[in-house]
Amino acid sequence: MSTFEFKLPDIGEGVSEGEIVNWLVKVGDTVAADQDMVEVMTDKATVTIGAPKAGRVAELRAQQGEVVPVGKVLVVLALGEGAGASESVASASKEAAAPAPAAPVAPAAAPAAPVAPASTATTASAVGDLKDNLPGLNAASAAGSYFEESPLAAPATRKLARELGVDLRQVRPTGSSGRVTPEDVRAFATSGRKGGASAAVTTPSPGAPLPPPAPVASSAADQRVPIRGIRKRVYESMARSKHTAAHFTYVEECNCEALIASRTRAKDFAEKEGVRLNYLPFIVKSVVQALKRHPMLNTVVDDSTMEMIHKGGFDIGIATATDAGLIVPVLRNADRLNLLEIAREIERLANEARAGKTRREDLGGSSFTITSLGKLGGMFATPVVNYPEVAILYIPEMKKLPVVKGDQVVVGNVLHISLSFDHRIIDGHIGAAFAQEVVSFLENPDRLLMELR
Repeated sequence: MSTFEFKLPDIGEGVSEGEIVNWLVKVGDTVAADQDMVEVMTDKATVTIGAPKAGRVAELRAQQGEVVPVGKVLVVLALGEGAGASESVASASKEAAAPAPAAPVAPAAAPAAPVAPASTATTASAVGDLKDNLPGLNAASAAGSYFEESPLAAPATRKLARELGVDLRQVRPTGSSGRVTPEDVRAFATSGRKGGASAAVTTPSPGAPLPPPAPVASSAADQRVPIRGIRKRVYESMARSKHTAAHFTYVEECNCEALIASRTRAKDFAEKEGVRLNYLPFIVKSVVQALKRHPMLNTVVDDSTMEMIHKGGFDIGIATATDAGLIVPVLRNADRLNLLEIAREIERLANEARAGKTRREDLGGSSFTITSLGKLGGMFATPVVNYPEVAILYIPEMKKLPVVKGDQVVVGNVLHISLSFDHRIIDGHIGAAFAQEVVSFLENPDRLLMELR
């Protein structure tokens, strides 16, 4: 009987690898076409991948917790009758394939040798020298130095290697399944690149990584829990943002009396349309209109080429807390939606995110993010920019505070909105002007009606 090798597909949005979170099938199971087989965590989200064809699971080629590149075979399916025999052959073959699994072969589309991006001042001649010295590297390997043509490493580890000018192929891995860890890269970078291998010439980038952290002691009463899944992605992306972007935060006060009145007038109509209308759709609309006046804020940064990408659309990330961690589903084409449509979309995105059912097309590609902790929001915050974006808006809890009205001190409903910017791209006066524009729309929501087209 024939077999079919199912490979990790190209999930899009620049994703080059994924972590196996959970297998939903085991060897010997019969699966139908499109039946869920495996949950894979990428830099964007957890996605469930189904069987491309009906058959019997003959072999699983990746372990739970393993990071595999796009194009690697995940599962072998035995097709048609006699699948059991194929399964036995495959299982026997797998058991005979000792030793422990080697680093997976990178997909054909992946570059043969990771090299430092232009932003770390790698010269073209240095890259050429690296390629020219490949035979020398192999010779060094034969002489005892480590060399692996297709190293296994997470995206954050690959980025760190590029920043430090380290050739991952020369780094001996210590992680599970032969994975190169960030500590391996840092240790290699500080060891003088032992082994005589040629490496790309780099200059230190601002905010160079700190030395490897010292191990943290624990006692028998403590519990060590691996950082995995969505929490691992948050862990990596927040560190990347703080290491890469030069953050500054601007806080401004917003008088919400007119906003409250506008939402109150619209609330009953929205309920008749089956929509629960809160303040977030007004905030989204205000942000979009402010972005139109300050398009520099509707930008993402490509650090690999030192280019700004001014986005042609308005796709707003809505940070959403889930039991698994924080994810950012995206409200697409927010400028084309009215308040009720925005409210419906936000509710759908939030419900699917909390249920762990976020669609692939609802993730990635945002150019500006809004985040909030609702009633836990405090007075203000210093949010971390959702890299590669250049700005993020934090909405705290609306509070009753003393405000000056005319010459009188009265009780008012106030928001202290916080915006963080990437100071490499956004100057202080531009960030402040954008913040003032957002506040102006929130304090005068009737302006939104005048902006409708």
